[in-house]
Amino acid sequence: MRKMLTFILAGGRGARLDPLTQDRAKPAVPFGGNYRIIDFTLSNCINSGLRRIYILTQYKSFSLQKHLLAGWDVVSNQLGEFIDIIPAQQRVGQDWYKGTADAIYQNVYAIEDCSPDLILILAGDHIYKMDYHDMIKMQEQCNADVVVACVPMPKETAMHYGVIEVDENSQVLGFQEKPADPRTIPDRPDEIYASMGIYMFKKSALLEELDKDAVLAESQHDFGKDVIPQMLARNKNVFVYNFVNNNNQPRYWRDIGTRDAYYEANMDLVTYKSEFDLYDRSWPVRTYHEQYPPSKVASSQENETRIIDSLISGGCFINGAVVERSILSPNVKIQPQAEVYNSVLMDGVIVEKGAKVRNAILDKEVVVMANASIGMNMEQDKERFVLTRSGIVIVPKRRRVK
Repeated sequence: MRKMLTFILAGGRGARLDPLTQDRAKPAVPFGGNYRIIDFTLSNCINSGLRRIYILTQYKSFSLQKHLLAGWDVVSNQLGEFIDIIPAQQRVGQDWYKGTADAIYQNVYAIEDCSPDLILILAGDHIYKMDYHDMIKMQEQCNADVVVACVPMPKETAMHYGVIEVDENSQVLGFQEKPADPRTIPDRPDEIYASMGIYMFKKSALLEELDKDAVLAESQHDFGKDVIPQMLARNKNVFVYNFVNNNNQPRYWRDIGTRDAYYEANMDLVTYKSEFDLYDRSWPVRTYHEQYPPSKVASSQENETRIIDSLISGGCFINGAVVERSILSPNVKIQPQAEVYNSVLMDGVIVEKGAKVRNAILDKEVVVMANASIGMNMEQDKERFVLTRSGIVIVPKRRRVK
């Protein structure tokens, strides 16, 4: 795959995930117990045989860089492979990255150094499994200047996505940003094509479009909003890659840019026969693991431990407590008579004796003190913490909850 160069965009502020992004970039937010969000995109690359990867960072990138350096030294520099971090550097002016297209434009030198034929541009904050070879095949078959990955979604969800209009041959006709009245898929009036923020460009086409976009004062320098419409206006070959399975059903893909979307994607993992299979060894999700002892579950005659539909990471100790439909990251401690329901607990959280946690996300090293409660009294929680639109309570790092 030496003809391919991959960029992963990991520099967004992630304001809609605050306070989880208060001290870290969105791709570095823990997910699913053991992982960081960016691990899923990187695993897709490695599993697809793509081993020339640049990760573009900008805001609050220290935690992300530590994770990548510790856990993603899996390629061989001697074979011309790399996973390199490129921070924002103001190489072409006085501005930091102004949009997805500008982030690539400011790193054109990296493209020229590698001389690829194709350039794959990915987001670092989505959860999905994709073999990018399928996009390569489509690009070659259609001789496309760019292939845009899309997933079918119900028409009523259009206001949350960039919507791609196509003809019967999957050629792109137009782009709509979060439309109230979207263009639907041909012969499927109840479905739209939602852009996944994944683009595969011919190198020559990408460099031409970036040069044109860079000088437009009115541009937001975004691939979906500006570059793709600009290409369509000049009749470039733009095609959609339809992200469906062999039964023509949408594959699992989640953009977890909001607090509720983040929570719901975590909860997807604890359901019976989850759509997203973490245990598929043919497509492993890699990450960095610290060294922890095995998880321990203890009970006594007075306090029996009960664990239902949950993910328990290494180093956890659950002692005479109830854990139901929850995700416990490494080194979590749940003490006797405590109860945890429908919640995500990050590294090092402690739930002391008799405490109750329901419908919550607890960031790293939070301590829920004895007999305290979270998620049981919404009025009280509003005064203390951030609540999502659906009522999920988010407790910031290292908070002691009485």
